Amino acid sequence: MVSGNITKLDLTDQAFAVRRANFTDEISFYAPGLKRYCTTEFEQKSPRAFLPISLTGNACVLQCDHCESKILEPMFAIDQREGLFPLCERLANSGTEGILLSGGSNRVGAVPLHKHFADMKRVKQELGLRVMVHCGLVSEETCAALKEAEVDAVMLDIIGANETIRDVYHLDATIEDFDRSLELLQKYEHSVRPHIILGLHYGKMLGEDKALEMIAKYPVHALVLVVLTPMAGTNMQNVAPPDVAELAAFFQKSRLRMPDTPIMVGCARPLGEHRAQLDRLAVDCGLNGIAYPAEGVVEYARAKGLRPGFIENSCSCGC
Repeated sequence: MVSGNITKLDLTDQAFAVRRANFTDEISFYAPGLKRYCTTEFEQKSPRAFLPISLTGNACVLQCDHCESKILEPMFAIDQREGLFPLCERLANSGTEGILLSGGSNRVGAVPLHKHFADMKRVKQELGLRVMVHCGLVSEETCAALKEAEVDAVMLDIIGANETIRDVYHLDATIEDFDRSLELLQKYEHSVRPHIILGLHYGKMLGEDKALEMIAKYPVHALVLVVLTPMAGTNMQNVAPPDVAELAAFFQKSRLRMPDTPIMVGCARPLGEHRAQLDRLAVDCGLNGIAYPAEGVVEYARAKGLRPGFIENSCSCGC
């Protein structure tokens, strides 16, 4: 037992040393306008600065077991008759500086973007908003159109287990399809910020290591790690997420495997003591940023010699 604890401590120290060798001492804390956020250390000043838009409303064909469209409900939904640009214009006039374009998936695992490429370009050129796109699986045609639309960055979840793709996402695809999407996005020189959902397979760590290896092959601009957060009304509402020690081990592995890539802890992760412990371990393991940090984590980072920066934007924007 003692030997195992020493090994874990050594890996954490190694991970933090890798961070020190490859980055400045700044650590970023994020509070995008996906929800209201306030602690004694960090309070939102402009909650409308960065907002999510669903291009499909609450509709999603796949109805993945961990979500079942619940994540789409708080997003702004476009009026299909007027399209994307009028909504973005209203948001820009109310103080919004950046948007996340997302939505439910179709049967091939892609967010249906094709109707909106022209509006995306107008939003960039006429409104000056930062445009982030959560795309799902992509074709070459989609990658080319996103490039033409001049979007700032592209995000997609990378799954490293065929069982998870089949049983959780209900998708007739394989890990090779996710790898191919990364390859195509690189080919068109997009700024790619892939996400890995830790514990996605009903709370078990199954394909995360494979997903990390897939991502590490490409020059991505950031890696975002999120944690399965059981949502009421879904098939996983009673599933326990991975324990903190298991998640911290993946944090270590990610930092050591991708030493000079910014790695962020994203918005989705359990609340309470689980989050408080995990966020401190994210600092210990040398990660670069945390969305909605738990109370006390900012001061904890300062005690480690890091300089906190506060950003009211998506953690996927921070690099």
